[in-house]
Amino acid sequence: MSKKTSSGAPAMSRKVQLILPVLILILCAGISVLALIRPYEEFSTLLKIAFMDDMKNADSEQGGLQIVENDIVTDYEGETYSEGVVTIPAFGEQFAVLEIESAGINVPVYWGSNAELLELGAVQTTSSAAPGSGGNAVIDAHVNTFFHDLDKAAVGDSVVLYTQYGRFTYEVTKLVEFPYNEHKYVLPTEEETLTLYTCEKQIFGSSDIRIGAVCKPTEMVYYNSKEAAE
Repeated sequence: MSKKTSSGAPAMSRKVQLILPVLILILCAGISVLALIRPYEEFSTLLKIAFMDDMKNADSEQGGLQIVENDIVTDYEGETYSEGVVTIPAFGEQFAVLEIESAGINVPVYWGSNAELLELGAVQTTSSAAPGSGGNAVIDAHVNTFFHDLDKAAVGDSVVLYTQYGRFTYEVTKLVEFPYNEHKYVLPTEEETLTLYTCEKQIFGSSDIRIGAVCKPTEMVYYNSKEAAE
């Protein structure tokens, strides 16, 4: 028969007294781990959305993403200038057409980057420089749609961006491959640069590797002169 305390309750064994603090410690540690899992998952998800902008409203009264489709002229015949004015589009506005003839790519380009715009064409993150403004213009698209054949582009190929304010021709100078969380090729540059990228092709699931092309300008044509804008 087990021993009883003065109150009549069974005495707790010494073994239980030793184990109980350990069990409490394990329980507390488990609760802490569970509390950390959700923030970690959210952070990992954000990292995998490659350099994507936050959702922004073009019209605060209506709310939501306001997509603007523009008719981009690809055969402009008016007067042109070697220096000119760059017009920054609204978030969600189509402002250019990207053409890489060697890879069979001809795609509309939207200003801003989110999942909805990526379903419509290529996108340019707003943290990068507008084409023609003297910096790194970073454009990406899904590999299973608009940039499916980006891997066919080769060094020396011509890339043309037809925008609302000018026509900018580039030459592919470097083919690149980098992890999804590597920002080396999307950072600002002092000189005019066009960086194109997409996911590496993969049969099952999505790849953590990005492939792309770095391009340098060969001809910069503007539709409006700086003097006219002043």
